[in-house]
Amino acid sequence: MTNAIAALLLPPGIVVLILLVALVAAWRRPLSAWKPLLLGFLVLYALSTPFLGRTLLHILEPASANPAADQSGEAIVVLGGGTYFSAPEYGGDTVKAKVLERLRYAAHLQRALQKPILVTGGAPQGNPMPEARLMRDVLQRDFQVPVEWVEESSGNTLENARASFLMLNAAGVRRVYLVTHAWHMPRARLSFKSTGFTVIPAPTGYATRFELTALDFLPRASALVDSARFFHEAIGLAWYYVRILIGI
Repeated sequence: MTNAIAALLLPPGIVVLILLVALVAAWRRPLSAWKPLLLGFLVLYALSTPFLGRTLLHILEPASANPAADQSGEAIVVLGGGTYFSAPEYGGDTVKAKVLERLRYAAHLQRALQKPILVTGGAPQGNPMPEARLMRDVLQRDFQVPVEWVEESSGNTLENARASFLMLNAAGVRRVYLVTHAWHMPRARLSFKSTGFTVIPAPTGYATRFELTALDFLPRASALVDSARFFHEAIGLAWYYVRILIGI
């Protein structure tokens, strides 16, 4: 139910709703249908431009800084972000591309800091191999970086934080470098701080551009994904504030 509601509220679902209103208006009052049609067109066009998609993500992204400059962290925590199921080129499940970005940066930090790594991510779709195990395998096999802890019971970012805290607190670890995408960092940091961690943000995958050109104002499917990602994170951040406030 939650995923269905989110699909309707996030682009392009919200645009489809606007256009459905336009269809109803056209059936009942043909002369008034142009308003929701125009609104739907403008919203779809704006959200599909790389300029707006990146601008929205910049709102979420923290200022860039070098987390390795702070030597006080005790462990590196890497958040999952989805499984690439039945990857034919690898002969089975592996991590999605965005998770690989996080793992690459975690490997970079581990070499710079020499701190132990925890990977976190369960199997929310009921798949047999939890994401954290796939993440561990990639780090150890492809990056030759050891993994100390594997948290494989969680299904979302808040559960990542709570399950990771139980595991790391038992090991005496309370101050962590948190690795995730820059646009995901506000929700991730809120989640981990709420459990009792002191968080040193280690974001990666910023929405950068080489230079602004006319192409940034032409619609692209990838830009619509960026816009949808912004609204997903903004709504998720607000929902997490509520969950943490009421203790659920």
